[in-house]
Amino acid sequence: MTTKTTTEAITPRLAGYRERRDQYFAHDAHSPLDEEQRARFAGLVYFPERPDLVLELPLDETGPGIGERVELATADGRAKPFIRAGRISFAVEGVPTTLSVFKDPERGRFFVPFRDATAGAETYAVGRYLDPRTRPDGTLVIDFNYAYNPYCAYSEGWSCPIPPRENVIPVRIEAGERAYPGRDEETERRQQ
Repeated sequence: MTTKTTTEAITPRLAGYRERRDQYFAHDAHSPLDEEQRARFAGLVYFPERPDLVLELPLDETGPGIGERVELATADGRAKPFIRAGRISFAVEGVPTTLSVFKDPERGRFFVPFRDATAGAETYAVGRYLDPRTRPDGTLVIDFNYAYNPYCAYSEGWSCPIPPRENVIPVRIEAGERAYPGRDEETERRQQ
């Protein structure tokens, strides 16, 4: 059974982030939750914090396809343009792993959509997202504790990029946001 992780055992920065997300989801008019979902909302569910999944990595800007404009498929059948900015390589539990890093051409931000071995059971089946931070030396801060679900995980009507095949990884990233339990309950209620 999934339980909400308490904020007592995590860093203040991560605790604040999770509290702000809960407030946004519960009260903001732009929340991906509708009014009925917000009335029942008890908070998002997370894995315990994993300091070993906070990585500072160089962005490899060499190799095939780097710098190319690509169209990522979305949950509503539309395509969203990105630029493949580079790749990051790291190990998870000793397993070498590589993810492509994309750049939003409109906002200029880095974006890492990924699907790991927790997808479909403990996390949203389609995958999760990361928004890496750039350090002054050009390395990227990849903190999987901030991995989050796309809005499509909570309700329909959103255009969420689907992680491309190159970002489907066989390792378990047991950090960040877990599957939203309210979505399954809502789907069952609508089917009855």
